Amino acid sequence: MPVAAAARSAPSASAIYEGYKAQRDVLTGQLQELEGTRRDITGQMEEAAAGSPEHKALEDRLTDVDGRIKTVDQMLAGNSAQLAQAAAVPGAVVQPPPYVPRGPPQDVYVLTGIFMIVVLLPLSIAFAKRIWRRGATAITSLPRELTDRLLRLEQTVEATSLEVERIGEGQRFLTRLFTEGEGARLIGASGAKAIENKPAREHLP
Repeated sequence: MPVAAAARSAPSASAIYEGYKAQRDVLTGQLQELEGTRRDITGQMEEAAAGSPEHKALEDRLTDVDGRIKTVDQMLAGNSAQLAQAAAVPGAVVQPPPYVPRGPPQDVYVLTGIFMIVVLLPLSIAFAKRIWRRGATAITSLPRELTDRLLRLEQTVEATSLEVERIGEGQRFLTRLFTEGEGARLIGASGAKAIENKPAREHLP
């Protein structure tokens, strides 16, 4: 009975292999951490004065870290040998299950894209053209009454502009006539004659 219980509790070859892999990962992490510590100590030693107590303490720490790095390197070397031996046992290395994609197959997406390009795109273009033509027809087909009103309004604006231009020409003519010397004298003389003749007309029976 104890032999059977021990056989049942013995780890499998695959569990041993995975254990060695986990050990390798841990040792690799420790080695990287120690190497980072060594770089920090080296940088501090460059800043410290040679022969000072601080420099001596850093040298001691560097020696200790180098010893630990050497130990971890030796453990990694032993782990690599053990991992190789464990991998040689049948059933130790278990291949991961093949990846099974979830959802519809890729062909469905390809066919959907082809359908959209071949069918939906021409329909969308035709529908857009139809909407554009309807909008253009609605814009161009204005009511006849509105068109007549716009035409009359345009004619009125043109006639008003002509009258304004004529009035402006008359004002410019009068201004020029008043400002010129001969015209001003003629207007003054005609005004004086009108004033002289006015009382005479008043005495007529």
